[in-house]
Amino acid sequence: MKKTTIWFIAIVLLSAFIGLLAIQFSYLEEIVSTRREQFDDTVKRGLWRVARELERAETASYLEENYNETQRQLLESLSHDGEYGVPANVPNDKVIVKGPDGSASAFEFKGTMPDTARITPFNLSSRHGKGSIQNSQKALHDMLMEQYIYQKNLLDDVVFRILSQTNDKPILERLDINKLLITLDNELESMGIFLDYDFCIIDKDGSIVYDTPNFSTQKAEKAGIFLQPLFNNNVTSRVSYIEIYFPERNKFLFNSGLTFMVPSFAFSIIMLVLFLFVIIVVFRQKKLSEMKNDFINNMTHEFKTPISTISLASQMLTDPSVNKSPALLNHVSGVIADETKRLRFQVEKVLQMSMFDRQKTNLKLSDIPVNELVTNVVNTFTLKVEKAGGKIETSLEAEDDICMIDEMHFTNVIFNLLDNAYKYARENVPLELQISTRNIHNNKLEIRIKDNGIGIKHDDLKKIFEKFYRVPTGNLHNVKGFGLGLSYVMKIVKDHGGDIKAESDLGQGTTFVITMPLLS
Repeated sequence: MKKTTIWFIAIVLLSAFIGLLAIQFSYLEEIVSTRREQFDDTVKRGLWRVARELERAETASYLEENYNETQRQLLESLSHDGEYGVPANVPNDKVIVKGPDGSASAFEFKGTMPDTARITPFNLSSRHGKGSIQNSQKALHDMLMEQYIYQKNLLDDVVFRILSQTNDKPILERLDINKLLITLDNELESMGIFLDYDFCIIDKDGSIVYDTPNFSTQKAEKAGIFLQPLFNNNVTSRVSYIEIYFPERNKFLFNSGLTFMVPSFAFSIIMLVLFLFVIIVVFRQKKLSEMKNDFINNMTHEFKTPISTISLASQMLTDPSVNKSPALLNHVSGVIADETKRLRFQVEKVLQMSMFDRQKTNLKLSDIPVNELVTNVVNTFTLKVEKAGGKIETSLEAEDDICMIDEMHFTNVIFNLLDNAYKYARENVPLELQISTRNIHNNKLEIRIKDNGIGIKHDDLKKIFEKFYRVPTGNLHNVKGFGLGLSYVMKIVKDHGGDIKAESDLGQGTTFVITMPLLS
């Protein structure tokens, strides 16, 4: 699959995911808006009920003290004993009643009582006929009911006018703050609102006459203010208000909406993580595929040279003149041996690459003295280093050097590190290699391989153990490889339960430190 195709699929999927998130946030905003409207309506209903309760409490308190006397005065003024003990007419009557503040108020009623409210024998006989007892009783019952309703409405009107016209006390004298708090708590909790609130009371002049300790105008404007008139029976210009707000209102509404959206967001995040993981894996596999193709192409060229050389040397051996010259025969035999080693090394590289597809390497572990193994590798490698004008120094100070290792693989580890130092030596500077072993804490063995080569940049130092990664060498083009050596070293050391790290400065050489567990 081409990179452009992969990028196109990634962009399409990412756009779809962004669209899904946009829809979810829009739905969350709609939920919060709906919750806000429901919350506001609930609070307004609660405040109206609180105000209504305060008015009822004030009216009940007044009537408890003054209603009986007012009722008596009113009924005495309205009662004119007729033939049946009910008022026959109420023309231009005046009623004087005592208000809650001790003042006296006069109420004048003009007009006459409706005919249906006057009960006389003439009414009964003229309206329903004579000689019908049942009709007369029914008519009497209806007229008594109409009279009662008339007098009740008249009395209610008097009481209402007393309350609305005579009660001009300051708002704090009409309110019991403790009772207001209790009523607010009860009403809000009954409607399912358990948030903390702050409020103030504004009198008819627009001044704040009471507020809670934490009340703040700025917080109120930010959280949203609810206004409720108190004692609406007063004239509008004289109405007081309660101003209340909930500091945690917006947070509460958002959290309530978010509760429904959390599962949706959680699944979306999981989808995003999986999407990113798949894209990364696809690009990584694409990169590995390209690297493997390069590896196969390079390996093919690497195989061609030793195979061609061996083929040519084999043809020379069939020449009788070569058999007659011992020196030439030894030379041709040496070329075949060298190229065979080179070919075997390339085959080992292929085998090393196949190891990375397995989770665990099949190791043949045995008790091996590491000092002796290092000495054997150094002896094999010394001739190559000295031929290039370099030298190898060893300092095998480890007294306890027995480890459980696979001799072949661990030998390849040491050889690969020495070969890297040889390949990345500085031009016109003799190669100096130092190999040392020592015992360290926690019953472990440390192996150090230090060189004076070109060194590694700090940015590249973190990647040198990655498969197929090769450090850029600038103008140095004679270094061949496939980027598998150090990754192979890392895998073998890790499979043995050890650890490896690299220390380097550009132009100052590199030091590889291997730590291996000792045989207990």
